[in-house]
Amino acid sequence: MRIGLVAGPWIPVPPSTYGGTERVVDTLARGFAAAGHEVLLAAPSDSSCPVPLVPGMQPSAGEEMGLTISEFSHVIRAHEALQDVDIIHDHTLAGPLYLHRPEETPLVTTIHGPLNSNAVDIYRAIARRSAIIAISRDQASHAPGVPVTRVIHHGMDLKSVPVGTGRGGYLCFVGRACPDKGLLEAIMIARQAGMPLRIAVKMREPEEIRYFHDVIEPLLGPNEDFVGEVDNAAKYRLMGEALAFLNPIQWSEPFGLVMIEALATGTPVVGTLIGSAPEIVEHGRTGYLGDVGDLADFVQAAEALDRAACRGAVEERFSAGRMVSDHLQLFTELIEGSMPTGVPDAARVHQNL
Repeated sequence: MRIGLVAGPWIPVPPSTYGGTERVVDTLARGFAAAGHEVLLAAPSDSSCPVPLVPGMQPSAGEEMGLTISEFSHVIRAHEALQDVDIIHDHTLAGPLYLHRPEETPLVTTIHGPLNSNAVDIYRAIARRSAIIAISRDQASHAPGVPVTRVIHHGMDLKSVPVGTGRGGYLCFVGRACPDKGLLEAIMIARQAGMPLRIAVKMREPEEIRYFHDVIEPLLGPNEDFVGEVDNAAKYRLMGEALAFLNPIQWSEPFGLVMIEALATGTPVVGTLIGSAPEIVEHGRTGYLGDVGDLADFVQAAEALDRAACRGAVEERFSAGRMVSDHLQLFTELIEGSMPTGVPDAARVHQNL
């Protein structure tokens, strides 16, 4: 089949550092192509994903992150170039609302963010003409009024992810510098557990910079090693040598790709029992989940977990191959007409959740 993929305008595909959605799009594009399908990717022109790119796109505009006008211009160019594909898989918010594409071409969109009240209104409108993929059952549960066609967990390519030893003698935290990600809580948990903490965070947006300088930086002491934002290779080394990965998130995160990245390196996850975490971490096998006050005690227990089981869980449940296969099955059903492009029936939605 001929598959059109649409990524956002702000980060290249794949990203050099932070960019979970873009990493997923890159994995899908490579997987679809490897499975013998034609792929045309609409992404910033400085993307390096090894599939044909839509010509005439603009370079990544990270400094304009979140600006509506940038996204609209990007998705108009994208959809105008995808007139002759068999199916379009759009990972933006604005793209599925674009009206000037062939009505007979099935459209799929993935919800990558939280389903707050504004997002619910948007995805209800999108569902009139598009199949909708949720990335976790928890994400879908926050908006029962949005008809989700399929829940498909993220997956990752494990070929470039080495299994670490876990003998670095430290805990690690990787994420954004914001309250939701739980960096402040991670610092306190590590201190309570008597373990050093290595911190790798994205800190580009003004609110991220303010939060770090106003809240986090004054707290940093000899127990914390701030390493900044790192590339994939450095991230996997950091994770792989850690005794445990701390993920004390403070919000219902729709998926949490960083958790499967840590597990892929063999490192168990110790985090809060919230959002999609219970769909990813097997309590007592690949990590421990609980209230923030419980997590310091779980750190020592995590040391006894089998690192091979952590890696094996990703190979079995969160591989790139499984994610690609799940998407291709849905695409085939939509193209063949065995599933409607727009709002699915209630029984099918209930079954998929």
